[in-house]
Amino acid sequence: MTDLLKFAMNRLGFIFISTIFMLSCSPDSSKLVRNGNAGGALGTSYSIIYLSDEEQDFQKEIDSVFAVINKSLSTYLPDSDISKINRGDTTIVVDKMFREVFELSKKVNRNTDGYFDPTVGVLVNAWGFGPSPSIKMDSTAVDSLLNFVGFEKVDLTKSNRIKKANSNIYLDFNAIAKGYAIDRLAAFLDEKEISDYLIEVGGELVGKGENRIKGKPWVVGIDDPQIEEGRRLKILMQLKDRALASSGNYRKFRVDSITGKKYVHTIDPKSGFTKNGSTLGTTVLANTCGEADAYATAFMAMDLQDALALLAAQQELDAYIVYLDEAGEAQEFMTEGFKDLVMNPNG
Repeated sequence: MTDLLKFAMNRLGFIFISTIFMLSCSPDSSKLVRNGNAGGALGTSYSIIYLSDEEQDFQKEIDSVFAVINKSLSTYLPDSDISKINRGDTTIVVDKMFREVFELSKKVNRNTDGYFDPTVGVLVNAWGFGPSPSIKMDSTAVDSLLNFVGFEKVDLTKSNRIKKANSNIYLDFNAIAKGYAIDRLAAFLDEKEISDYLIEVGGELVGKGENRIKGKPWVVGIDDPQIEEGRRLKILMQLKDRALASSGNYRKFRVDSITGKKYVHTIDPKSGFTKNGSTLGTTVLANTCGEADAYATAFMAMDLQDALALLAAQQELDAYIVYLDEAGEAQEFMTEGFKDLVMNPNG
């Protein structure tokens, strides 16, 4: 597949979110139609459900959103804008989507003290988790590549052109673009005055309103991250007017065929090495899926205590984090806002 975010498939190992539609009756159910579109895009699958008072099919428009995002941001398409920029083309005038992703990335980069960094792509490739061939990595190689890492080394000019401090800097928005794509689909449905919908792309979601046909909120299930094979539901939670994204290392990693050493796919942009920290995975709730996507990635790269401090210092994010304590036992952390949305599977 050549779609954007083939790399992002690796991020679904920790928490794969499955949509669960609760069965019930509603007085308004006879007046509503359940419309849906599903398929493959961005290197993964998607499912979109939207309720309206008549049958509708937005497949053409949905395909168009995915196509525009790929053309702008896919590092897997050689003729995309970002691929041309990464090859050193300074004449590219980026579109509105590119600018919005760039500006949101700058915001999260600042808020996470640089742990969310779209220039880390050169390291992602070198460690064998991107579209380019891996190389032999040691301290010397890492130090050399760190010269090309740092989002502060990249600017977007008023003329919508990318300006890099070094031509070898490699931009990669894979850790935010899938969430942003969901936001664009949500914005489209909002424009169509659809008040109740659930959008899922590769396990990341935006839910608005509720499933009024069933008379229930949109409910999603989060898998147990400690089940390496198969699946077991960990928790159920409501999702209304918020976005959700996850990231983790528990199941997805690369093993060196010679040394047998395991390398997780989260890269620490400060050290340049893969992050073998105590955090197994994160699920983040935010106002937009682009933000949820980016912060979920950043929390995997940050030390656990730094992630918890960031969550405590602001009001816009909620999170569920699974981590290992000093004894190597799995523990859970939930913000109060996240706890409020968790449902009793037996009740």
